[in-house]
Amino acid sequence: MKSRIPRIMIAAPSSGSGKTTVVCGVLKLLKDRGLNITSFKCGPDYIDPMFHKKALDIDSRNLDLFLNNEDTVKYLLAKNSANSDVSVIEGVMGYYDGIAGKSLSASSYDLSRVTKTPTILVINAKGKSTSIIPEIKGFIEYRDDSNIEGVILNNISPMLYPDIKELIEVELQVKVLGYAPKDEGFNLESRHLGLVTPSEIAGIEEKISYIASILEKTIDVDSIIEMASRATDIEYTSLSVPKLKGARIALARDKAFCFYYSDNLDLLLEMGAELVEFSPLKDSHLPKGINGLIIGGGYPEVFASHLSQNKSLLNDIREKLKMGLPTLAECGGFMYLGSSIVDKAGQEYSMVDYIPMKSSSTGKLSRFGYVTLTANEDNMLCSKGDTINAHEFHYWDSTENGESFNATKPLRKRSWSCINYRDNVIAGYPHMHYYSNINFPYNFLKKCIEYN
Repeated sequence: MKSRIPRIMIAAPSSGSGKTTVVCGVLKLLKDRGLNITSFKCGPDYIDPMFHKKALDIDSRNLDLFLNNEDTVKYLLAKNSANSDVSVIEGVMGYYDGIAGKSLSASSYDLSRVTKTPTILVINAKGKSTSIIPEIKGFIEYRDDSNIEGVILNNISPMLYPDIKELIEVELQVKVLGYAPKDEGFNLESRHLGLVTPSEIAGIEEKISYIASILEKTIDVDSIIEMASRATDIEYTSLSVPKLKGARIALARDKAFCFYYSDNLDLLLEMGAELVEFSPLKDSHLPKGINGLIIGGGYPEVFASHLSQNKSLLNDIREKLKMGLPTLAECGGFMYLGSSIVDKAGQEYSMVDYIPMKSSSTGKLSRFGYVTLTANEDNMLCSKGDTINAHEFHYWDSTENGESFNATKPLRKRSWSCINYRDNVIAGYPHMHYYSNINFPYNFLKKCIEYN
């Protein structure tokens, strides 16, 4: 199939260049023009799409060339961009930074290459002037198909900008689309490794509106729209999704559990599931009439005291699990199903106590990055030997991480055992992307219907 999708990528030479700030401002400007906008994030990051949502008030999506193959990524881009006037993709890390830090695969460049998306590079100009030119030149020429068609300069004075813009455009034949000035209020990226969600930033909507009001005066939005309109058609293969009815799934969703891929949830809905949201922080019982439970990642360690005080829900979940309620729990959700969580202050709080384990801080990222999961035994999601792609990102670790799957890091080939399986429960640190193997979520829904 073929689709015309006006689209751009906004990327950067490195993390901390200001691309998330620029992306959110641009999204707000495009929305304020009355355009129908779709946004995406390159890579597995859950946080930046939340910032996009604050700018657009709609879900943002992830496009990841490790978690999914090229055909699936192009299909998800086309599917989610249907009826959009412009799609904006935010890059990840440095433009050419890919898997294991030694490959271009799954980098922003790789996604731009596969989807043939024109790219705007956000350059942090702090402490630079003409040195900006060879920096941009290197990124453009590193690959013949770099797709870099424009740049935006961040942290530059209005006085210096016109001269630098002229030099860049004369020497490099690349369009300078504007700048973001040095401004104390112009920053969304002063957060610790991306681990602060938008809901934790006071007045986030006002902050994004302020950023957009500045960029309205300093960025050439018309040229961005025109660049997006020049993107070539996307060719992709439509994916056939199996369907069934009767699965009514309780979905934990609040400040403590907020990490979900929108495409994962959409796939469950497309398969025929009904998703009923509840809050482990506030609700005293699981929703009525459910035959399945999903608890995603998030920050249970931050809200451990509140979660522990909700005894009625903890007891309800534990009893339902003992009765056979099919359940998927990832990362924070996995920790929640354990016996206890120890917070940063060393205080221990009781949890669901279904899996006998304690979770506590390691003070560093544990088993960080992409993995391929291979089943070590038959389970409710798959047969022994079946695989699905996933990633891990957590500072807490648990005393019983499970042995039902084997996780293997790409390129580096390091591996370890993970995930607890107990007839009706799959619980572990890895975050799975369902489109990597749609049989996994389909088999989960079948298990839910059988339970019903």
